[in-house]
Amino acid sequence: MRLSFAAPNLRALDATGSEVLCCTKWRGRGDHDGVASLCDWRLSGGLSKVVRSGLFTGNFGDTLLVPGRPKLPCDKLLVFGAGEPGELDETRFRTLLARMLGAIADLAAQSVVIELPGRQCELIAPELAADVLLEALTASGAKSERWTLVEDAVAQRRIEQHMVEERRRIRHAP
Repeated sequence: MRLSFAAPNLRALDATGSEVLCCTKWRGRGDHDGVASLCDWRLSGGLSKVVRSGLFTGNFGDTLLVPGRPKLPCDKLLVFGAGEPGELDETRFRTLLARMLGAIADLAAQSVVIELPGRQCELIAPELAADVLLEALTASGAKSERWTLVEDAVAQRRIEQHMVEERRRIRHAP
């Protein structure tokens, strides 16, 4: 498994060329944020139209699969309902992440770009988000070879530093 990063902008996402792009949508907010916003813009408001139609509400547990190419840099876009932003805690984060990983496994994707739930608005610390992702990937036996996290440069450095410290801690543990 290879882990890399992409900045939260269309140019960086275009460079990833993944099979699956995953992001979340909050319930009750007409506007999108993070990767969902970028995808909505690229799809000429296509996500907003689906939300307005009521077919996808952003309720916790909702899942929307959208064809990606040619407008998006992925074969498939997976959007997961995250509920209300104020409801996202570590338990809900873990549950939502497990749903995301299950859907990715069902699609048998080898390359995945993922904006972890709550990261687009800093509701979950980047270090915790990365730890939970790696733990879940290990536990699930994920088959995807290439994982790209959507993170800005500051969060990327924090995650990388955290991983270095964790490796050092494990290496020096009695």
